[in-house]
Amino acid sequence: MHRFYVRLGALTAALAVILGAFGAHYLKSILAEESVASFQTGVQYQFYHAFAIITTGLLVKRYHSKWIIQAGRLFTAGIVLFSGSIYLLTILKGMGEADLGALAMVTPLGGLLFIAGWICLAIGVPAQSHKHESKEE
Repeated sequence: MHRFYVRLGALTAALAVILGAFGAHYLKSILAEESVASFQTGVQYQFYHAFAIITTGLLVKRYHSKWIIQAGRLFTAGIVLFSGSIYLLTILKGMGEADLGALAMVTPLGGLLFIAGWICLAIGVPAQSHKHESKEE
C-alpha cells in the first residue's frame, strides 16, 4: 500500500506540473486573468495534496493505520473533486458555457475531503512513540 501512495503522489505531482504549464502558456493566451488564476489555484492545491499523498505512503509503511490509508483516499478524492472541478469550470467558462452552478458546488466538497484527509492523517499517527523511536518525536 505504501508504494502505491508514493507512486500515486508522484504521478499526481507530475500531472500538476503539466497542468501548470498548460495554464501558464496556453490558457493565459485565451482566457481572462481571473480564470487563469483560478486554474492555477487548482494546480497549487493538487501539488500540496500530491505531497500529502506521498507523505501518506511513507507514514502508512511506518504505522500501518486504517486512518492513514483513509487519509490517502480522501486526499486523492479531494484532488479529483476540488482541482478537477476547477479545471473543468475554467475550461467550460472559456468555451462560453453559461450555467455552471451545479459543477461549482463540487469544489467545496473537494475542499472538505482535503480537510477530512488531514484530520485522518493526524488521528492515524500514534500519540505515543514506539520503543525504537527517540523520545523527541
